[in-house]
Amino acid sequence: MLGGTDRVAAGMSAVVLGVLAVAGCAQPEPGPALPTFPAASATSGTTAPAGPDQGKVPDDCARLITVGDLGALLGLPLDSVGVRSTVGVPAPAVGRTERLDCAYTGTAGGPVGGRPLLSLNAAAYDTPAAAAAQWTLNISAEDGAKRDVPIGAAKAVLVERGGETLLTVLYGSGTLTFTLPERPLPRDPADVLVDLAQRVLPGIAATAPVVAAPTRTAAPAQAAGAP
Repeated sequence: MLGGTDRVAAGMSAVVLGVLAVAGCAQPEPGPALPTFPAASATSGTTAPAGPDQGKVPDDCARLITVGDLGALLGLPLDSVGVRSTVGVPAPAVGRTERLDCAYTGTAGGPVGGRPLLSLNAAAYDTPAAAAAQWTLNISAEDGAKRDVPIGAAKAVLVERGGETLLTVLYGSGTLTFTLPERPLPRDPADVLVDLAQRVLPGIAATAPVVAAPTRTAAPAQAAGAP
């Protein structure tokens, strides 16, 4: 039979055991959801992922240009380029509805292992006017020598400065920005960037500027009895 002190000690032990049991079953409060990214590619494949995209801008950089195609343009061997895709969030204040950032780097063990090779940003806006306004603002904020570059139906400005060359493109309600770090290339950086833009533009074809259909002029009416 337990005495008074023993009963108190036993009671306290039971309480402690009960608290520990409850604590062992409790789950931590879930934190905020983290953004997810498409897996980084470390192979020089030339085929873009299958399946439709949501919206006007792809959600995977391989749909804009594959690591294999970029490696060939930069004069690099197979399996030496990797890419990381980051899907951005809308920016209603400037009318931006979509954004995709692509960081192409050299793969480990390759000739340019770990070094940045190309930064590519693709964005879509709710109207061509909103895209043009933000594109113009971004150009004015860039330092370096600037010149217009013709690329089909798109408007483009090349910015040359120490350490890198930048090409920014306006295509209807979409924009593209390419940043090419200074490094040995098989061609002039400006030529490489224009080639890149021509390859990437089909990936944001949904933003293309609307071209008005040509109007037809009716033939003048002929007088009655005329041949």
